[in-house]
Amino acid sequence: MRHILITGGAGFIGSHLADELLASGHRVRALDNLAPQVHGANASRPSYLDPEVELVVGDVRDAAAVRRALEGIDAVYHLAASVGVGQSMYEIEHYTDVNNLGTAVLLEALSRDPVERLVVASSMSLYGEGLYREADGSLRTDAERSLEQLKAGRWEPTNDDGEALIPIATPESKPPCLASVYALSKFDQECMCLMVGRAYNMPTVALRFFNVYGARQALSNPYTGVLAIFAARLLNDNAPMLFEDGEQQRDFVSVSDVARACRLALDVPAAADSLFNIGSGQHYTVSEIATRVARAVDKSYIAPEVSGKYRVGDIRHCYADITRAQDVLGYTPTVDLDDGLADLAEWLSGQSADDRVEQASAELVARGLTV
Repeated sequence: MRHILITGGAGFIGSHLADELLASGHRVRALDNLAPQVHGANASRPSYLDPEVELVVGDVRDAAAVRRALEGIDAVYHLAASVGVGQSMYEIEHYTDVNNLGTAVLLEALSRDPVERLVVASSMSLYGEGLYREADGSLRTDAERSLEQLKAGRWEPTNDDGEALIPIATPESKPPCLASVYALSKFDQECMCLMVGRAYNMPTVALRFFNVYGARQALSNPYTGVLAIFAARLLNDNAPMLFEDGEQQRDFVSVSDVARACRLALDVPAAADSLFNIGSGQHYTVSEIATRVARAVDKSYIAPEVSGKYRVGDIRHCYADITRAQDVLGYTPTVDLDDGLADLAEWLSGQSADDRVEQASAELVARGLTV
């Protein structure tokens, strides 16, 4: 039995990870600042957080709070972060402060008293565009779209001859291409943790999460996962809003599979000093996901609204190659999309949400961050 700290442990993924660790016999402490954007104004301990979890209310940027949270700890999961591609492009100082500086504060404390293992939550966003293939079979890792192309509504990445590239599953070997401040901060978190872990002989694992969904997502946060955003719209009888033409392809993975992958990253010796994609290994268009969520919550009559606009920091296609996680961690996703959406719909039936999507979209427009 280990005593484990989860930074951001009162949040969506953190609370599910706490459940997974408690079920495995570990003791769990959570450090969380209960940020209003995630937990609401005047937030207190979330009702979904298992009573066996010791909650330390504090900020990961506060060195004293971090030192208190680390007392007697054997392993650390670093999940604390501000999340949101669009918002990161105008709250630049905040995202850099929370994600980069917060990680530095944690690592400085760990440099003085290393733990048995550190697991850091990274993100698929650092890939930018995913991996593509040319018609002749050659691979393209630099399939970026020009502003002129986007203004013309030509959404698919092309080669120099204007021929459409073919998206394929993205492995960890694909070089990062940082398209947002959020992506930059997650790459920084990942690199710092692996670097400091090697320097202090502290085995470290970075997990690049793809689009995680499930119960306990912050439905009133317009910068959370896309399924939660769609759900918030539908709960208020509003149409899900799609950027571009809605045909972007993504990998959607259940939070219960992600929590299990996190536990494996702690338990598997061979995972040390490595990074892994954590997704479902499947891919769907955003439009299809919007339709499926509407069907799951019995609101199929609400069709998604296609904006035909591009949001700065967004990419076209990116979905996970999970071969490395399967081979090294023994990770195999167990929740298919239909079952996962059914579970999500059951949880949503008892929830309410403030739909702030239009307000967030207006902020992007006012700052010139949509095309």
